[in-house]
Amino acid sequence: MSDQPEQSATALKYDGAGAPIIIAKGHGQLAADIIALAREHGVLIHEDAELSRLLSQLQLGDQIPKALYLIIAELIAFSYVLQGKFPENWHNIHQRIDLKA
Repeated sequence: MSDQPEQSATALKYDGAGAPIIIAKGHGQLAADIIALAREHGVLIHEDAELSRLLSQLQLGDQIPKALYLIIAELIAFSYVLQGKFPENWHNIHQRIDLKA
């Protein structure tokens, strides 16, 4: 018997309006299938056991609660940067990201 907790996954959808919503969730093999499907489609995956535990308490179609807005917003913003997406008015003020790399 394994001491590791069963794998879980929660997928969010964010369309730019309102809060992100839960569009898929599962444990065990279903979680593995959700993660595999996300990877197949180039969806970025963030692994965080505590965030996963909190999100797993929500139901399909639920918006994320206000208490999670900041962390989810940071993850969405970071995923945009990783994909090379920046706001039109962003000027790389701090020169922390090499846009030519």
